[in-house]
Amino acid sequence: MAGKTDARHVAGIDYTLTRRRVRNINLRVRADGSVAASAAPRVPAALVDAFVASRAGWVRAAQDRAARRARWDAAADAALPDKADALAQMTALCRAYYPQFASTCPGGVFPRIAVRDMHTRWGSCSLKTGTLAFSRRLCVAPRPAQEYVVVHEFCHFAHPDHSPAFWAAVEAVLPDWRRRQQLLR
Repeated sequence: MAGKTDARHVAGIDYTLTRRRVRNINLRVRADGSVAASAAPRVPAALVDAFVASRAGWVRAAQDRAARRARWDAAADAALPDKADALAQMTALCRAYYPQFASTCPGGVFPRIAVRDMHTRWGSCSLKTGTLAFSRRLCVAPRPAQEYVVVHEFCHFAHPDHSPAFWAAVEAVLPDWRRRQQLLR
């Protein structure tokens, strides 16, 4: 039940206030850097303004992150290989790591490799089809980050969750997996 939306400005922050049935005042910075707040109709606008102003530092930091991500995404999209080249690149990388995981792959055979235009994840593992799928954007990430995602997805064949055993399996192959994972953030 979305209600009335107002454009507001406080502490140097432009934001939209939407009235809806919520318990708390909710504040978010969208991927485009715009700021949105939602509050129940009974909450005075001045109270919402004060809430937004009290979180101005967080809002600006989130907007900076969104802007950096947008610039990185634009640069990465411009440099993306076509799907055939991306598939060849990821298949070659998977072949390099396959011997370490052959015994855990379904049927003991090299998995099917797919490349997709995924925007919310770097890779996925399907136990049912024996497929490892990778985001085409991964192809322009640093090589250590690509290797981390490949190992991460291979480890899901043995551990389909993110249990301590899963992370131990990742660490057995890549002791520096945390540093590599940070390259993707």
